[in-house]
Amino acid sequence: MKIARTIAEARAFIAELREQRRGKDAGNLVGFVPTMGYLHEGHASLLRRSRQESGISVLSIFVNPIQFGPGEDLERYPRSEEADLKLAEREGVDVVFLPSVQEMYPEERKTTVTVTGVTERLCGASRPGHFDGVATVVSKLFNIVKPDKAFFGAKDAQQVAVLQKMVNDLDMDVEIVPCPIVREEDGLALSSRNVYLSEEQRREALVLSRSLREASVRIENDPNATPRRIVEDVTRAIQASPIAEIDYVEMLSFPDLEPLDEELGLTNLRKAGGSVILALAVKFGSTRLIDNAIMKLKEAPLHV
Repeated sequence: MKIARTIAEARAFIAELREQRRGKDAGNLVGFVPTMGYLHEGHASLLRRSRQESGISVLSIFVNPIQFGPGEDLERYPRSEEADLKLAEREGVDVVFLPSVQEMYPEERKTTVTVTGVTERLCGASRPGHFDGVATVVSKLFNIVKPDKAFFGAKDAQQVAVLQKMVNDLDMDVEIVPCPIVREEDGLALSSRNVYLSEEQRREALVLSRSLREASVRIENDPNATPRRIVEDVTRAIQASPIAEIDYVEMLSFPDLEPLDEELGLTNLRKAGGSVILALAVKFGSTRLIDNAIMKLKEAPLHV
C-alpha cells in the first residue's frame, strides 16, 4: 500500500499502477473512496465494493475545512491516521492520499463549484455553503485521482444527489456509485460523529432508525398515508425523546429533492412511480446526526 501526501505523489502512484495493470481485463480501472477519515465499518464496506468493482483501489483522507461552517466541529472532528491506515491495508487499498490543507489549498482559493436545486433543502438549508465545499473538494479530488468509479454511502443521500448532479452537468468521466447505509446491530447508522455521543445520547439516538422503520412499514401498508402525515408521525416519535433537537424531518422526491404534494395519497404517488426519501437531521447534545430511508415507489407491492 502506497501513501501519498502530495498531489504529485498520488498522480504518479496511480499512473504507475494503471500502467502495470493495463490489459488485465478491468485491472487498471480505478475505484475511489473519498473520506474525512476516522474510518469505521461503513467506510470499510465502501472500500470492499471498490475492490470488487475495480482493479486499483484509492482512498483519500482529508478533513476539508471549506465544508464546515462557523461554529461547526472542524477543530474537534475525530482523527485517527494510524488506525485509518491499518483499516485501509486490511481492505486491500492500493493508494492512500493523505494531503494537508496547505497541499489542497496552497493559495487563496478563487474558484468554487456550486450545485443549485438539490442543495437548497435538508442539510443545504441548515448548513449554508456546506455543499459548495463538498462539490469543490470532490471536484479537486476527481481531477487528482481520475477515478473510473467513486463510492459514497447512502447515509449522506443529499451529498450523493449533489455529486451525481455535478458529474452529469460537467460531463465528468466518473461513475458515482451509491452504497447502502451500514448500521450497528441496534440500528444506529454508522458515523464518525457517533464517538461524540454519551451513553444516554446514543441510546436516545436509536429513535432515528426506529422512526424510519415504522414510517417505512406505514408507507408499505397504509394506502391512505400522505407525506404530511408521515412527516408528522416521525416528528412526534422523535420529539418523544427528551434530548432530541430536530433540525429537519422531510419527505421529498429523490434524487431531485423536490417537495411532494403533502396531501397526495401514496397510492397516487405509486402510480406516478419514482423514488422518495424520508430524511432526518437531529441533534443529541452538540452532536448532529443524519439518517434516511430511500424508497422506490411502485403500484404494489412497495419495496423499501
